Amino acid sequence: MKKTSVFQNFATLLISILAAVLGSLQIGYHTGNINAPAKIIEEFFNHTWRSRHNASMPDHSLTLLWSLSVSIKDFGALLGSLGVKYLADTYGRRNSILIVNCLSVVGACLMFLSKASESFEVLILGRLVFGLFCGLVMSLNPLYIQEVSPTNLRGAFATLNQVSFASGILMGMVAGLETLLGTEHNWAMMLSLSLIPALLQYLLLPFCPESPRFLLINRGVEDKAQTGESLLRLRGNVDKVQTELEEMKEEAAHTQSAVTIHDFFRKRSYRQPIIIVLIVNLGSQLSGFNAIINYSTKMFQAKFDEAKYLTLGVGAVNVTFTLVAVSNVSATDCFLLRQHITLHMIFGETSNPFLKHLVPELRSLQVLLVFCLISAYELGPGPISWFIAAELFDQPSRPIAMAFTSMLNWGGKFKILGAYVYLLFMMVALLAFILTWIRLPETKGRTFDDIAEEFRGAEVTSDTLIYLDTDYIFL
Repeated sequence: MKKTSVFQNFATLLISILAAVLGSLQIGYHTGNINAPAKIIEEFFNHTWRSRHNASMPDHSLTLLWSLSVSIKDFGALLGSLGVKYLADTYGRRNSILIVNCLSVVGACLMFLSKASESFEVLILGRLVFGLFCGLVMSLNPLYIQEVSPTNLRGAFATLNQVSFASGILMGMVAGLETLLGTEHNWAMMLSLSLIPALLQYLLLPFCPESPRFLLINRGVEDKAQTGESLLRLRGNVDKVQTELEEMKEEAAHTQSAVTIHDFFRKRSYRQPIIIVLIVNLGSQLSGFNAIINYSTKMFQAKFDEAKYLTLGVGAVNVTFTLVAVSNVSATDCFLLRQHITLHMIFGETSNPFLKHLVPELRSLQVLLVFCLISAYELGPGPISWFIAAELFDQPSRPIAMAFTSMLNWGGKFKILGAYVYLLFMMVALLAFILTWIRLPETKGRTFDDIAEEFRGAEVTSDTLIYLDTDYIFL
């Protein structure tokens, strides 16, 4: 084996992860850039309609069309989630990220061409295609990052996916300002800027190693996992390579060769991880965070003249507390999640419109409380919800688990019931707090096989067995 320096190995690992999270940056960008220039793009819709029908679009139709334009990305992501298992198991983690990146390129090009073609349908189609990319890459990224990272750094590196996403949101908010590209003439160009990280990913990721776990456990290619093409490039130290190889072999011995969707939901040892993933992800998505990110400008416009700059504050707080989550990753994931939900219940929900109607004086606290909700979200399920499934499941079931995570995340972006939706957010947060406190095990510093061992005990018991541990109860 060819020895390399510690610096070279760490540089390879870091570049691999940063190249992967460029996809999350693109998703964040298109989550944040649609907020500030909403009125300008709505006017484009109206102008297109008038040129076709010699009449302005009815207000209710314009509202419906705008809502469709915003939410079609989430619908596309929900559909894209269905392809995670096939791509990840057929082409590998790294190659799959490269393949789905073409959807981002196509989607951005369509959004750019919508203005020139005077067609809001092309814009909506572009958002839909980009949504397919979102559903795939937000599952493939955590898979790749978790499987190339050493155990002691796995949590911190996984959180970088959320850092990239939050940074993309802030960049999108900045680009969408009228003083920059959020203008009548430049909004189409603004929507196409995600092409830059997409092309950069094509330049970097092909030179990064494939997941050693995929090569060894899924493909059975031990020599590639052991040589400089993969594990040795990531670790360098021969002893560490041998130790990790033995750990992967032990994991492979405890898992079946393939897991179908039917097996995933039927197998008893997967039931508790599925419940945990369900609780964490729905508790995250039905927390009110996405409503603020997508509609914060309209929320602030009712009281503040410069609402778009307050929206920038939302983006800045989002990035700041995502970085705090990275620095605190040594704390237990359970604690971060519980801390989020507690803060969310105390501060976040009091900023909802329903309570402001009852207590008008709370309007002056709206900005502060919205910032508290955002910070609480990023200290907890913001980073955790996307990668917790990759830690709780074994290698064969991990792609299905990540697809399930993606479907829950994108399908849970709930935007109905008007102001009363915040009551739903509060009830979900409370329920998620209680159930997570009881069920979520610690994952910090533990191997994948060690975590899976906690759930495998259910395979040898009856359906009525109650498994007790000192920190949580599995029913």
